[in-house]
Amino acid sequence: MKRTKLRIALAGAALVAAAATGTALAASSSDSSAGPGSGSEQPQTQTQTQTQQSKQKTPNVIKADGANVFPHSLDYDPQSKTFFATSLKQGKVSAFGRDGRVRTHIDDPALVSAQAVNIDRERDRILVSNTDYGIADRSHKDNPFKVAGVGSYDLASGKQHWCVDLTAVANDGKKHLISDVAVAPDGTTYAVDELTATVFSVDRNGRGSIFLQNDLLQGKLDIPDFLDDVGMTAVEWVEGNQLIISMADGSLVRVPVDNPEKAQKVKLSTPLSSPPAGMELLKDGSINVVSSGLLTGKPATIQHVKPRDGWKEATVSVTDSVNDPITSDVTVGPGGTTYALSGGLAQFLAGKPNDGFTLTPVKTD
Repeated sequence: MKRTKLRIALAGAALVAAAATGTALAASSSDSSAGPGSGSEQPQTQTQTQTQQSKQKTPNVIKADGANVFPHSLDYDPQSKTFFATSLKQGKVSAFGRDGRVRTHIDDPALVSAQAVNIDRERDRILVSNTDYGIADRSHKDNPFKVAGVGSYDLASGKQHWCVDLTAVANDGKKHLISDVAVAPDGTTYAVDELTATVFSVDRNGRGSIFLQNDLLQGKLDIPDFLDDVGMTAVEWVEGNQLIISMADGSLVRVPVDNPEKAQKVKLSTPLSSPPAGMELLKDGSINVVSSGLLTGKPATIQHVKPRDGWKEATVSVTDSVNDPITSDVTVGPGGTTYALSGGLAQFLAGKPNDGFTLTPVKTD
């Protein structure tokens, strides 16, 4: 494989501290000091108290200690209070809490680069997408992007239920990259391929098939010196038995599961920042999206997508940003928090080591 020459211009973003000060003082004399009974003091005290309370409620950044893990995706299990993150470098799935102490939970030799992770709580399992960038520990280094699959693993033990080879299902000789997976209520897993216009389905027993091939899903974004025609980046199953698929160009596609041939673009109030990297479905049916600064070097963007008319239309609003441009996923965490994952993708692609990864708390409304 030609070593990637991708260079990320990491923009240095300064943190700006804003404080509420300067309530107008009523000066009735030339004396500049204000007495204890001054009307200016009570509002300042309330503001300071509110600021202190707000700081107390703000969750801390989680610094995870997993050296050379390079996660692309994460999910959170509220029952065990555990985060699960993939590893592009090691092909494993790690578990950790808010203390950031990483331990290996899934170590399956069938996984080359573990890209997406999705906890199926209804069936106590973890779904993982299998890829190969050609630079992982288990890579076929002269034949990248020829591994594509999905594995199912026991949530408690990490033991494999099955791991399906989707390149054999496609049987087309093309490059493939399973960027994300979603689970429907009936247990069917849907896997989106970033390098072709193919959505795969996998039943509960691990039998894979081609669910949809549609020109709407064909990629158009090029990442210089790395990948061309990048398309589907993330997927969620939503109410109404539909798949919502994010495209690298910032669009969303709605796919009715019962009539996939009727797939169409969602009419967005404004496009998502490009490229969107990860999505998280919320209880109210809306979706949080993180868009990477991979191509611009600018901070990653957190967006909230609120649907209308059964996902035919949606309103997009920017709610936060993350200084690290290469931020690739977002998940709901403990106590109603939301975290964005910065896993070191730039270092991974450049063949450089790192000593861990970061979860940054973000605003979503």
